Amino acid sequence: MHDDDAPIARVAPVGAVAPGTTPRAARTGPDLPPVPEWLDEIEGPQALEWVTRRNQETEAAYAADAGFIELAGDIETILDAPDRIPAVTERAGLLYNVWTDADHPRGLWRRTTWLDYAATAPSSSGALPPAEPDWEILLDLDELGRQEGRAWVWHGAQVLATGPDRGRRALITLSEGGSDADVTREFDLSERRFIPAEEGGFYREASKGSMVWADEEGQSVLITTDLGRGSTTRSGYPRQALRLHRGQSLAEAEVLGTAAEEAVAVSAAYDIHGRTWLSTLIDFHTRRTWLLPSGIRFPERTCAGPLPEGESIAPGAQRIDVPPSAHISASRDWLIIELREAWEPEDQQDQKDQKGRAFPAGSLLAAPLAEFLEGRRRLTALFTPTGSTSLESVVWTRNHLVITVLDDVVTRLEVLTPPARPGHEEWTRHDLDLSAAGDVPVSPAIDHTDLRAGRPLVTVSARQVDARSGDDLWLSVSGWTTPSTLRVARLTAEGSLQGMCVLRQAPARFDASGVTVSQHVAISTDGTRVPYFQVGRAGGDGASGPAPTILYGYGGFEHSLLPGYQPVMGRAWLERGGVYVVANIRGGGEYGPAWHRAALTGNRLRACEDFAAVAAGLVERGVTAPQQLAVHGGSNGGLLTGMMLTRHPELVGAVVCEVPLLDMRRYTHLLAGHSWMAEYGDPDDEAQWEFIKEFSPFHLLRPGLRYPPVLLVTSTRDDRVHPAHARTMAHRLRALGQSVTYFENSEGGHGRASTNAQRAFMSALVYEFCWRSLAS
Repeated sequence: MHDDDAPIARVAPVGAVAPGTTPRAARTGPDLPPVPEWLDEIEGPQALEWVTRRNQETEAAYAADAGFIELAGDIETILDAPDRIPAVTERAGLLYNVWTDADHPRGLWRRTTWLDYAATAPSSSGALPPAEPDWEILLDLDELGRQEGRAWVWHGAQVLATGPDRGRRALITLSEGGSDADVTREFDLSERRFIPAEEGGFYREASKGSMVWADEEGQSVLITTDLGRGSTTRSGYPRQALRLHRGQSLAEAEVLGTAAEEAVAVSAAYDIHGRTWLSTLIDFHTRRTWLLPSGIRFPERTCAGPLPEGESIAPGAQRIDVPPSAHISASRDWLIIELREAWEPEDQQDQKDQKGRAFPAGSLLAAPLAEFLEGRRRLTALFTPTGSTSLESVVWTRNHLVITVLDDVVTRLEVLTPPARPGHEEWTRHDLDLSAAGDVPVSPAIDHTDLRAGRPLVTVSARQVDARSGDDLWLSVSGWTTPSTLRVARLTAEGSLQGMCVLRQAPARFDASGVTVSQHVAISTDGTRVPYFQVGRAGGDGASGPAPTILYGYGGFEHSLLPGYQPVMGRAWLERGGVYVVANIRGGGEYGPAWHRAALTGNRLRACEDFAAVAAGLVERGVTAPQQLAVHGGSNGGLLTGMMLTRHPELVGAVVCEVPLLDMRRYTHLLAGHSWMAEYGDPDDEAQWEFIKEFSPFHLLRPGLRYPPVLLVTSTRDDRVHPAHARTMAHRLRALGQSVTYFENSEGGHGRASTNAQRAFMSALVYEFCWRSLAS
């Protein structure tokens, strides 16, 4: 009997589960050992004592090893490298950056001028650039944390970009320990200080909410926050959006809208054209959105009394009548609609040839905003998916819409330009010529590449510099063996590239000589073709024999896994001779909404079947062998690897679950879990539990089976996916006599770490665990 098999404490979980909502029978199965209820208590003394013992065991096995120490040190050096690209955002004509290094582990918020940043760009002659830009330090988070006794983690800032205080006021959001719950405080950039509430400064208490500017002058904000009992949804997010004017208390703020109790959250935003938008998130994939009339002051709150049970929207708000699953955005006179499901609008006036036309899921549509609000549906299809293409993202500059298209999981960019007057001309289109970005490496045309050999297996991403003032773009290029490059480009009035220059080029961080990058296809159980990327020195055809291999996956929430430079993985895995594989399985977004919906709720097992097919394909091709294959994933990816552990233990030699979901019987009652029912289903509905239990790893363990070794990693401060998922799984695995390594960071939130030193330790732990497990 393990030393943690103590009697169950009869103490209500703290900040975890509503009493009486999850019967103890939900924790047990056929002959499965029970787990103590006190593991749900996030900071309960018994739980933290158990965590401390597990951490000590892990540190004793790894932290004193000379090789591990060297690896962690090398990773930290990479993360703290002074010559990495300082990512910047333009606000009010200046460039802002958050910088961390060994001397500033929590970070410096700083800014510089365009002239300084451009002057330190790499020279085309290869000469060393001048010294670093002259950075103006605005806020030192380490010093702030020492003064206030808080482990602050940066969560972003919104600098006022207009009005008399342009560039002088900001709303800064900080999290204690990296949790999702955070605070927002108004900051005076001229005086380098937070403005106290008694001086009229805006302030939001800790919650999973938000606060953003609500006007051009900086005299009001839009705020969502925890207002007390009944003001948050079952998922823990605010139900009510308010507009707060300077000098008001929350009790006096204007109520813009209230989400229903069973919804996920409410949100509000103020765009660069002076419009206020309100959304209620019905579930994780559906929402309703309203445009609020400008210049109207809504009735002020007279008390902070009980909120209405249902949805309540301010008078005069105009509903954007699109399918609730659609994503919308607006710029200038145009409404942009990204469809997640097929849509046949009831009225498509002025388009007789399109009457009755259904736009397929994954389409991108444009409509004149004013006409749309009047009920007319003059819709233009800007993008229609094919069997190999899907829409990844859209970005507005001042005059153009830049779309990123995935073509068999590789990006290409297009620039779309609206007519000067809606309805008078057609949109024009230009491919953004990547050759103008300089040499872009291509994957070698090797025999066993299954998807279009010779294509550049890199990711090119675009974001606007300042959509208020012009058509400049930030362009980033990165690949598995291609260090990141940051460029700035300018679009002409017609939408073609006028000029481009390299502002930063990251150096190589690992030895990539002899590393081959390729793309392949596995065939899933139902015949679906599942692509995957393979990176490593192994020939890929088995000629050099099976190699230790990590297979990484996610497969959820329409999130796509794309090529990108991973220096930590390269140093910790590829340099050792390992192979790294990324699977683009269903549930993700690599082939658009249909790819995602194919693995929702009752079809969730398809994600695991796809992942297993890739694992089997790697073995069949001789790249690796089951005892030399590790599977790795985090969050929803941790659920995926937990499924591989319990459903396909014969295919893998090691399993890494980071910040995972594992107990799918109780997930809706643990922190934010209720918000993911649209993805997984409702386990409290017994009919749905019948399919959910087939992908609940915590319940799929069976006594008497020998499972591959498991590494479980989580954070005490993770207030999104409850650490009880990892804790209880580790406890049950130990009780079954299995090999399990457990580590729980004391901070870091869902990102598992708050500083580069913490990230280096945990990354080294993952790669060293995999190497030891696969080499034994």
